[in-house]
Amino acid sequence: MIPLPKVDSIYLTSTLQTLLETPSPTGHTDKVIAALERLLLGFPVLRLSRTRKGSLLASFPGEDDAAPRAIASHVDTLGAMVKEIKQTGRLRMTRLGGYAWGSVEGEGCTVFLGNGGTLRGSILPEKASGHVHGEVVATAKRDSAMMELRLDARTSSAQETRNLGVEVGDFIAFDPRVEVANGFFRSRHLDNKAGVASVVAAIRALVDAGLSPTHTTHFLFSTYEEVGHGAAAEISPGIAEFVVVDMAAVGEGQNSDEFHATVCVKDRSGPYDEKLSNRLRLLAESQSIAYRVDIYPHYASDGSNYWRAGGAAPVALIGPGVDASHHYERTHTDALIATTQWIAAYLLEGAESDPQE
Repeated sequence: MIPLPKVDSIYLTSTLQTLLETPSPTGHTDKVIAALERLLLGFPVLRLSRTRKGSLLASFPGEDDAAPRAIASHVDTLGAMVKEIKQTGRLRMTRLGGYAWGSVEGEGCTVFLGNGGTLRGSILPEKASGHVHGEVVATAKRDSAMMELRLDARTSSAQETRNLGVEVGDFIAFDPRVEVANGFFRSRHLDNKAGVASVVAAIRALVDAGLSPTHTTHFLFSTYEEVGHGAAAEISPGIAEFVVVDMAAVGEGQNSDEFHATVCVKDRSGPYDEKLSNRLRLLAESQSIAYRVDIYPHYASDGSNYWRAGGAAPVALIGPGVDASHHYERTHTDALIATTQWIAAYLLEGAESDPQE
């Protein structure tokens, strides 16, 4: 068994910060794909291409090309689109991805206009002022009919808002509000930019050590996972197996935490492949990687999408523990490093140390 290459934790966390600060609501992901492409161009050994759906593929040639593997990690995040321009000049929204409206109440946001410009704003209930509406502010339901986007612009009518360049269908990105303290990363969109950063850092670890994967590995950075079809049709039909890297849900009743990587053995789509999951567990134990095992009843992944679309390869799912998923999330550097080590170990699985070393 080959020793694991060193993980550059500074590179890992700086990559994560870059990704978090690049808006990428589902359907509006070109900016983050371009940022990711710039990072991966630093590794000439990779073969890069974009899919017709806008995802990024990176192929890492391995010692064995006969049984290629795939690793997927999604770059798209929760967000919204303009559903209606109200007579007040404010905006009604439709969600991108599954979250409660209350989880984004008070959040700053950016509206991406069709003409290439942007406008800032914030998300509030229609009745937001306690001095005006009293108890209604606390008791009003938070749903798509009651929430609105208040633009930071002088507008009090639908026409004035349209004159600013706003139109139905414009994308809306929530502010990530990244903060790092005591090893914790607190931010929106750690689902799944924490996983993506871990994949990139694992590639960097192998390249820096002059190593290649045991098996040729195709990395897919998918762009539609949050709406259920990210990796459905973009994985090569010839792969022997498929590992998804996505966040692990932390909370009451769960075995995951913010300091470990986790292998998810079952989610709402059913169990993942038992043999592949067990291999990953044994691999983590052999390399002393801090991990947990968990089940998520309200979760699905790119692996779920792949199988539902007819994918034939076995699938397993790993990722860093993330607290308060689909809200204002948090993880710890320990979980990021453990996930990165696990990916590197999987890439090198079966490789032997050079007997001359």
